[in-house]
Amino acid sequence: MEIEVVRSKKRKKTVSAREVDGVFVVQAPADMSEQELQPIIKNLQQRWQRKQTKAELDDQALHRRAQELNRQYFDGKLKWNSIKWVTNQNSRFGSCTPSKKTIRLSHRLANMPLFVLDYVIVHELAHLLEANHGPKFWKLVNRFPKTERARGYLMAVGLEQLEE
Repeated sequence: MEIEVVRSKKRKKTVSAREVDGVFVVQAPADMSEQELQPIIKNLQQRWQRKQTKAELDDQALHRRAQELNRQYFDGKLKWNSIKWVTNQNSRFGSCTPSKKTIRLSHRLANMPLFVLDYVIVHELAHLLEANHGPKFWKLVNRFPKTERARGYLMAVGLEQLEE
């Protein structure tokens, strides 16, 4: 995306950005150095991209998929308060807070094969019953027939660490 920097003598410290007709317009103080401005622009672009990515993801579709997997692998017995896409999970693919019954999935999964997304959903759903990664937990997760394949996929892209 093209970047246009608009400098203003009225601005003293703040830098802001917005997208206008496909151009990333950055408003910055007139006396801010290029060296000081570049990392700020990079950060603003990353934040804007995460926001765009999140807007493209459908939490309702994710909820429907989780319901289907719940029926298939947990006899429809699991209940959760929310399951949502998030853009701030970069060291893991999903998280579950069993006490609050909330599940968060990384936006990075959206571009992976469906069996990988399904595995991560089943993995997080299993945490509603077993908070740890013990034998009971893995027995639940292994109901999903492509668990080993999905874990291998995630390992191959270098994003999942083996949990024993």
